[in-house]
Amino acid sequence: MNDTTRDLLPEGLEDRLPQATAAATRITRAIMDVMDAHGYDRVQPPSIEFEQSLASRMAGIQSRRMFRFVDPASLRMMAMRSDVTPQVGRIAATRMAAQARPLRLCYNGQVLTIKGDGLDPVRERLQLGAELIGSDSVAAAAEVVAVAVEALAAAGAQGISVDFTMPDLIDDLAAGPLPLSPEARDAVRAALDSKDAGALAAAGGQAYLPLLYATGPLDSAIERLSALDVGGMLDDRIAALRLIAARVGDAARLTLDPTERHGFEYQSWFGFTIFADGLRGYVGRGGTYRILGPAGAAPEPATGFSLYPDPLIAALAAQEAPRPLLFLPLGHDAAVAAALRAEWRTVAALSESDDAVALGCTHQLVAGAVQEV
Repeated sequence: MNDTTRDLLPEGLEDRLPQATAAATRITRAIMDVMDAHGYDRVQPPSIEFEQSLASRMAGIQSRRMFRFVDPASLRMMAMRSDVTPQVGRIAATRMAAQARPLRLCYNGQVLTIKGDGLDPVRERLQLGAELIGSDSVAAAAEVVAVAVEALAAAGAQGISVDFTMPDLIDDLAAGPLPLSPEARDAVRAALDSKDAGALAAAGGQAYLPLLYATGPLDSAIERLSALDVGGMLDDRIAALRLIAARVGDAARLTLDPTERHGFEYQSWFGFTIFADGLRGYVGRGGTYRILGPAGAAPEPATGFSLYPDPLIAALAAQEAPRPLLFLPLGHDAAVAAALRAEWRTVAALSESDDAVALGCTHQLVAGAVQEV
């Protein structure tokens, strides 16, 4: 009996075949070119690091989502990265600590998790991103959102929308104008997560009810958010959202959900999620955060985004026509073929039995001239 299990891939992992790989290459290049044009220098950290480094660089990193194993050389626990951002933070805090700030770095690479996210079984994804290290100002946030939107548009995404959030808003309100005990704070967070007005009231969070309705298109959501009476504490945040929106302009639809927390484990005052028409789920996330440096040093502010273009790659690969491919018969002129490769992808025959159509060629070289197959 044949053992077919040797040909199976683990759940959540898949091969990327030629057409999709070609689309992935073009999309990656388009995104990286936009980041490069805005002055972000590319770095390339390893896919495996010590678990402690990956899990402790920013608050909220979940090492239980990482594949972990013991390094036979050091006998220390190592892990496969599930997010490149902490690695860029390590580079900034160590090897590039003396570089002038703000420091602009970008990257691309595969990330891997033990299990998928929610109903999505995918465990390996392509991640591309940019980190602006040394600033989490409004200007930094505006630049990062605008670059992320521009990069996705350059890659071919249509109908881009950006949903703003304020990951630390509940903590700030609970510690200030709308006080809550630690237990009540957890219950209020859970009720806001589920958009449950009844549970919110039962948890003692009646004052937080307006936040449930301060969602939707940015302008109208901001107006409803402004009605929350917290002694002007939201004025600076609202002004910041307006400035960020002005930088993005008409390049994307803008919405607001001020209490959204999913996926923002280490972001601080500002976060955002990016969606695109025709693509399932989100294609990017970002926001402001802090990088932990050497012991005793103050955390360094930063702003950045991560893009996950696999759905875009699949969509564009399915829509694209086969790429032009030129068949070179046996005995073709090598000099002519070399000149043609300046404009064509070519496949050279290895035997008389090689067939242009069977090999997927769209054109062939006949008597020194290019003809359609």
